[in-house]
Amino acid sequence: MTQTEDIKNAIEVLRQGGVILYPTDTIWGIGCDATNAEAVAKVYALKRRADSKALICLVDSPTRMARYVRNVPNVAWDLVELATKPTTVILDDAVNLAPNLVAEDGSVALRVTAEPFSHELCYRFQKALVSTSANISGEPAAQNYADISAELLQAVDYVCHSRRQEHQPHAPSSIIKLTRDGEVTVIRK
Repeated sequence: MTQTEDIKNAIEVLRQGGVILYPTDTIWGIGCDATNAEAVAKVYALKRRADSKALICLVDSPTRMARYVRNVPNVAWDLVELATKPTTVILDDAVNLAPNLVAEDGSVALRVTAEPFSHELCYRFQKALVSTSANISGEPAAQNYADISAELLQAVDYVCHSRRQEHQPHAPSSIIKLTRDGEVTVIRK
């Protein structure tokens, strides 16, 4: 299966409110349409995770990031542009997302992905994509396809084929919280 066919299949499932497993710019992720509350609820259920713990969303560009935050602080643009590794920014005043995806304080965690597969998936989907580690909460995150539990593989609606053969170390993204008043907090290096 070509990458183009794989992305087309994944997008069909996402548009129908389904949940996918896919490779990202960091580790393998569980994904769904970030604007679909029912799909987001499925992801929380799969992970056995309380919906009070926010999920990260991937987008294909800084421009798309602006669609989901009322006022993106200038420092966020610099962080996205200058980051040397995948960096997730938590920003206040989330908009246009499923309500159960937005944190209690009104913030959302967004990451612009440059990795070819996840970037093309986000670009073609034209919406933010949930990207939470492919594991049950409390278990180790799946760095590669081979690390994903059989339970998760069977529970999702589609498993992407791209990068399944890969066996190399991957790390989660850095996470930096930026508040509307300019406060910066490093959550994960």
